[in-house]
Parts: sequence; C-alpha cells; structure tokens
Amino acid sequence: MTTLTISAVCLIDDAGRLLLVRKRNTKAFMLPGGKAELGETPITALVRELQEELNLRLPSGDLQLLGQFRTAAANEADTWIDASVFKARLPHSVSAAAELEELCWLAPGDALPETLAPLLREHVLPLLWPIG
Repeated sequence: MTTLTISAVCLIDDAGRLLLVRKRNTKAFMLPGGKAELGETPITALVRELQEELNLRLPSGDLQLLGQFRTAAANEADTWIDASVFKARLPHSVSAAAELEELCWLAPGDALPETLAPLLREHVLPLLWPIG
C-alpha cells in the first residue's frame, strides 16, 4: 500500500457553508488541498495548492489546525493518505483552476452526497458538525 502526505483545508464562507472540490476525471468531492512536495511543510504545501487550484492567496496565519488523520484515498486504489487538515474563513469567492473541475457547497444539515471522500465523511465532518 502506498501512503501519500497531503494538506487540506475546510474553507467556510460567511453563510457557514463548506467548500468542496472535485478533480477532473474523478467522482469524489473532497477538501481543497493536495500532496506535499519534497521539503514542504503541511502549511506551505496547502498555501501553494490553494494558489494553484483556486487562485486563493491565504496567509498561513489564517489557517487553524483541525487535526491529522489517516484514511483511504478517495481517488487512488490501494492508497492511504496522511492528512493535515486545517480550517479557515474563505475571504472571497473562488473558482476552479488547475486540475479542479467542479466546486460545490455543503451546509450543516444538508444531506451528504454519496460521493464524499473518506477523509470528509469519516473524520472531518464529525468534527465540524457534530450530531447531538
């Protein structure tokens, strides 16, 4: 089994919705972010990925660590991810760039799409929006 080291972020808009992204030629919706390059810290990898994928320049000081998680990768068979997940307020609207094909919003109380990445479904959403 392969393990990928990634950084991802829960970007929350003023309405309290969570931004989800879907990469080209995939089905799973996931958090914005991506794989760290050699020598990058989780935050520097995330800041770079946000610039590339969403044209978003988010200062590293705006990122609050939500947690570190290990789970199955959404789009790659026989692969695990070690994910550093952060949370930040989305300062302005964004659009898909680079390998992103689609953006969507998830609000507390919305029905969860079947196509959510395991990281979101198993780890992040229970922390963001605990039930009862």
